[in-house]
Amino acid sequence: ARVPECPSARVPECPSARVPASRRPKGARHWSVLLHPPCCAPTLAWIGERGDRVRFVDPADFYSGIVVDAYAKLKSFRFDPRPYAEFIAEHGQPALELGCGDGEPMLDLCAAGQQVDGVDSSLDMVERCRKEAKRRGLDVEVHHQRVEDLMLVRRYASIYFAGPTFNLLADDDTALRGLRSIGAHLTAAGAALIPLWIASPTPSAELGVTRSTGDIAGTELSYTPVTETYDRQRRIRTTSCRYERVTSAGTEGTDRQWVIHWHTPSAFRRLCERAGLEVERLSDDDTGMPPSKATVSFTAILRRR
Repeated sequence: ARVPECPSARVPECPSARVPASRRPKGARHWSVLLHPPCCAPTLAWIGERGDRVRFVDPADFYSGIVVDAYAKLKSFRFDPRPYAEFIAEHGQPALELGCGDGEPMLDLCAAGQQVDGVDSSLDMVERCRKEAKRRGLDVEVHHQRVEDLMLVRRYASIYFAGPTFNLLADDDTALRGLRSIGAHLTAAGAALIPLWIASPTPSAELGVTRSTGDIAGTELSYTPVTETYDRQRRIRTTSCRYERVTSAGTEGTDRQWVIHWHTPSAFRRLCERAGLEVERLSDDDTGMPPSKATVSFTAILRRR
């Protein structure tokens, strides 16, 4: 999960992104917006004292460091394993959970006797999942790979995302590669389940509002959505977020760009066709009917052609 430094990412600092010296990591001079070459997404990072070394975060590595800790503490939901158990029961084992994160709901499924492997692009999340599996006495396979670059030996009767994690694939090209990877890892009769979400702009009243949580050790973790861009044509919402961990030793902070790339039902069908996948079913999550113009979230069941 370590990304090489990008020498061409040196740009003038963004004055509006400055923070007080008391809130900077040791050795950091200022926050800066980085505009990377076409192979990289823009993000925010710390510029060092000398201004000559820049560490940026690839979108696939969004969930790392403080962000992983904040996610575990601040998430307001838990994944119900039952819909995924039903999907596996219908389509067979072994199963693969894409974007398995820290193991929810995968580990609950494994504890119930299901054969489920996991994969995630975040090494920190993979290590958390393995640690939790060991704590629960579960023998599981968890791989550190990107969905769009899967190279697993095993083939799966059921492949699924728990929640709309597919929306984290930051553009259509990456999403297409992801779909092709999914198809390549399905058995001949296998099926894939992909939940999708059409993102709306974050209400302006929520920008700048901090959510935080603490523990008995006195550590406080916080998340703040700072600014946002919303591109309807490219179907991309980019939220600049600030994460902080405050302890008795001081404050550690990191800024990330949370990129959501959404798909309309018709656009997703076209993408599946290009990937060589057949859309067996597309249904509105609220009504269970085919998606309409009012649909906000929907789920696709895919098979190989």
